[in-house]
Amino acid sequence: MNRNNELQNAAVAAKTELRKDSHVALALEAGNDAIDERFYYEPMLAGHPQNGDKWPLTIGNQKLDYPLWISSMTGGSAMTNEINRRLAKTAAKFGLGMGVGSARIALEAPEKINDFDLRPLLGSDCPYFLNFGIAQIEKMIAGKSLPAIKNLVNRLDANGVIIHVNPLQEWMQPEGDRIQQPPINTIQQFLNEVDLPLIVKEVGQGFGYESMKALLQLPLTAVEFAANGGTNFSKLELLRNQAKSKYLMPFIHVGQSAGEMVALSNQIMEELGNKVQCKTFIVSGGIKNFLDGYYYIQQSKGNALYGQASEILKQAKVSQEALDEFIQNQVEGLMLAKTFLTVKK
Repeated sequence: MNRNNELQNAAVAAKTELRKDSHVALALEAGNDAIDERFYYEPMLAGHPQNGDKWPLTIGNQKLDYPLWISSMTGGSAMTNEINRRLAKTAAKFGLGMGVGSARIALEAPEKINDFDLRPLLGSDCPYFLNFGIAQIEKMIAGKSLPAIKNLVNRLDANGVIIHVNPLQEWMQPEGDRIQQPPINTIQQFLNEVDLPLIVKEVGQGFGYESMKALLQLPLTAVEFAANGGTNFSKLELLRNQAKSKYLMPFIHVGQSAGEMVALSNQIMEELGNKVQCKTFIVSGGIKNFLDGYYYIQQSKGNALYGQASEILKQAKVSQEALDEFIQNQVEGLMLAKTFLTVKK
């Protein structure tokens, strides 16, 4: 027995010696990194987060385990359907919410409806929203066909609808639609005619002061920023449209950053007071990692979570395992930040 203890102690000592030697070598190589000036690091006030700790919040009537949203990306082809299935499995595993890319094809080609049937993978608890463009909603209002959207939401057991507002993208897109009236009017009409939870988002350039002010006075489930800094769909369309890109490329620099939109939403909520009907924000657009997400959540005076698209999409294209590992690390980073970091005011 004593001999076994001696061997175990020797093994532990050898591992410790290797670790100490590696610390010396790595310290010589590591150099000094710039400090993230957004936070105070507070190591004295809490122990480590425990396995299974969550950061619960609600969006509409649905609960999430962590303030992380899988932003609408894609759908409608064999490859994108596999990506959405992976996203749904990950959302279910970690208790997240998600939106799919445009579900327009499911209305135009009924045989595609099953491509968006993700509820069996998501389980009953994860928020799941179908995405449509503002130009399509405008046409459906004119054609009195909005009930088709509610029927689709019910058929897929989704929780509601996302409307993406994208006038610049539509203008730059060779096949783009022309929007006939102010989108805020269309959204108000949609709310009047369809009793469904509604999220409104942009597509990579965000909302300015007056647009945000108008949106926050509507009974929306959330506003997703889709700020300038992440995937900019106007830029993508200009890269496809050489005729327009020669002249209209300066528009890709127009818009608001995620930080500016957090500040704008805080300002508007204070100015409007009890006129505010929407206080939930999905902060997206240029969110590179969990520290960005944590910072904006803490800065917001609303019910805030953060959304990612491009980095999640990148991992989802690789494999289910790569996606799960990425989200696991996002969750771990969020919980460490919540435990040990406070935002400098």
